[in-house]
Amino acid sequence: MTITRQEIEDFLYNEAELLDEWKMKEWVALFTENGTYAVPPIGSPNANPLSSLYLVNDNRERLEHRALRLLKKEAHVEYPHSSVVHNVYNVRIVDNQDDVITVKCNFSAYRAKRDFLDNYVGVNEYQLVKEDGELKILSKRVILKMSALRPHGKVSIIL
Repeated sequence: MTITRQEIEDFLYNEAELLDEWKMKEWVALFTENGTYAVPPIGSPNANPLSSLYLVNDNRERLEHRALRLLKKEAHVEYPHSSVVHNVYNVRIVDNQDDVITVKCNFSAYRAKRDFLDNYVGVNEYQLVKEDGELKILSKRVILKMSALRPHGKVSIIL
């Protein structure tokens, strides 16, 4: 599949904007029907999800439930919504085989709420495919490059 880095960057910038604006339904629509979203344990990016506690390990159904739950008042930690800013940079096409494009990029995500600012940094690993002429996320892995989740101790936003 022929695709430029600029097209991929535009796609990733759009994903970041959807997350910043809390457009969770639109964000979920970026995934294929069998798409996955995972955040492995800090310090163990290649941990086996069957034997390690992932921060997030969602199939499409679970990621949809997670995203929609964040829009409800019952998600107390994010109601009212935090102000968030996602930055994406150093976008690299790592592989392009069998109609699957593997992309890595660095990211930082900032969450501001109640006089606190949380900062998350790391590497996003994507597998992208084209469906009906549009890029879609087959998988997204968020590798946090932090020693711990201090001082916030949680991930309450979509990274």
